[in-house]
Amino acid sequence: MNAHGKVATVGKVTTLTSREFNQHTGRAKLAADKGPVVITDRGMPAYVLLSHEEYERLQGYRRPMSALESLADPRPEGDFPYEFERAEWRYREIDFGEP
Repeated sequence: MNAHGKVATVGKVTTLTSREFNQHTGRAKLAADKGPVVITDRGMPAYVLLSHEEYERLQGYRRPMSALESLADPRPEGDFPYEFERAEWRYREIDFGEP
């Protein structure tokens, strides 16, 4: 919020002072759903508030896909994002007892 009681927004980036953020956290969270919220301290950018979805996107996080989703994935490189451990079969002799 600025002196006129409005949140300062440029493009999809919203800017709030630390005081405005403390007084209007609900508005800051709503603004973060639309884009980053820059929180200033003494006029300088100090923090950025992001939605969790945007944070994960920036981190390159992808939730694990099921095998079916992986097979249906249209990515041209055709990488199968799973690595399966080789099964180790352990055989043991079976004792049928004495006849």
